[in-house]
Amino acid sequence: MMQFISTRDHANRVSGHEAIIQGLARDGGLFTPEEISFTIDPASFAGKTYQETAEVILSAFFDDYTQEEIHNCVISAYDSKFDDPDVVPLRKTEEGWLMDLWHGPTSAFKDLALTILPHLLTAAYRRENRTDTVAILTATSGDTGKAALSGFQDVPNTAVTVFYPTVGVSAVQKRQMQTAAGKNVDVISVNGNFDDCQRMVKEAVSSKQVLDACRNVVISSANSINIGRLVPQVVYYYASYIRLADQGEIQMGDPVSFVVPTGNFGDILAGYLAKRIGLPVRKLICASNRNHILTDFINTGIYDIRERPFYTTMSPSMDILISSNLERLLFMLSGNDDTLTAQLMQDLKEKKIYEVPGSLLEKLQKSFTAYWSDEADCAEVIRSLYKSENILIDPHTAVAYHAMKEYKKNGNTEPCIVLSTASPYKFGRDVLQSVNGSAPEDDFACMEALHALTGVPVPENLASLKDLPIRFTRAIDTADGLRVIAERMEEISNAGH
Repeated sequence: MMQFISTRDHANRVSGHEAIIQGLARDGGLFTPEEISFTIDPASFAGKTYQETAEVILSAFFDDYTQEEIHNCVISAYDSKFDDPDVVPLRKTEEGWLMDLWHGPTSAFKDLALTILPHLLTAAYRRENRTDTVAILTATSGDTGKAALSGFQDVPNTAVTVFYPTVGVSAVQKRQMQTAAGKNVDVISVNGNFDDCQRMVKEAVSSKQVLDACRNVVISSANSINIGRLVPQVVYYYASYIRLADQGEIQMGDPVSFVVPTGNFGDILAGYLAKRIGLPVRKLICASNRNHILTDFINTGIYDIRERPFYTTMSPSMDILISSNLERLLFMLSGNDDTLTAQLMQDLKEKKIYEVPGSLLEKLQKSFTAYWSDEADCAEVIRSLYKSENILIDPHTAVAYHAMKEYKKNGNTEPCIVLSTASPYKFGRDVLQSVNGSAPEDDFACMEALHALTGVPVPENLASLKDLPIRFTRAIDTADGLRVIAERMEEISNAGH
């Protein structure tokens, strides 16, 4: 049976369903496969649906679930909530392909994992006959929050609390969270940045103040620190590759490269897992915005946040300086060296800098390369792709598209698939400004103007936002984070009795 171990202490070992319930290891580490001893040949999926592909891949990683459990999770997640029968359709451009990951209920790529995570969690609870409440604490830089709120809305034995930076999410992302439905959800803005939100959530797991408030409540996460969020993302790498082969665009077995707009490193790490289990991936191209700490790290092996400015950009889901899932990658590349990984994370916390050994950097650069773009580059890609090919993309996708173009300038000729992570209407103001040179003040007016200009349909979940009542307006300072989380745990505990 597949076991998952903490990146900071490999004696901390659990099964797949236990890792999904816990979310974050109690030592602060991230649960990671102890050993990946299987391979999955993409040719075995020729002509298969997204759902059929998902069942095989999820069953391989989470082999403590029965086939029936995985099947029920998959068909419950990937159904009519997605407005395209392919779930993840591909669009061809002159430079490569766009893998559109935003056809789910909240119009962002997080839906691919957060529609299935609640089902995986519920199945895990049934397996253990548990009656306690899972308190889902989630930090978001924009998209995870709404996807978690949507996925866990009124799911039995769960309560969801989302923290987002007061400044730095788009107006549409903010409205999506503030209007979230469900009796078991709460949304709180934080007067800080995403890293502050993420730190609060991570510290809560081991905070005595918070744990003392938990009675018949266990804390977990819907962020990609939860392995149940990460593994479902492996599926769309396979699905997109298979679709290219089925269409005759590539021969089965030909290598391709994937370009991923990257902040917390979860999405691109899923690509690395896909490569590890047999997908022919030549390079995973990490695309960063102005907060290009990951690009710098991949190029130098030095992770340095000392005196580093934090920029608020038009691609807010990538406005992150501490990328949690990088810890998993370093652990895997180092041969599950928990001592090294724990030391690197301690150095980052205390010294704000670490440097990986040269041998580890060499392994990293075999699979990864990285580029970054500024705001002007991002806007120009949005404008030029629309003007030349009538294709509308959001700023995160534009950052990745720019990285692909830079990568190709270096003589790389293999097919490239860009992960298109959100609907352009989630960032209507910046997209309209990029395409048209101006935009009205009101964000919903921007949405309407962008539709009038381009004719690209507005997803229904976004079009209806302006008419929904705002439920959540609370804002807190970062210093009050653990106290507020403890109060929330007390509230959840009382509700369960």
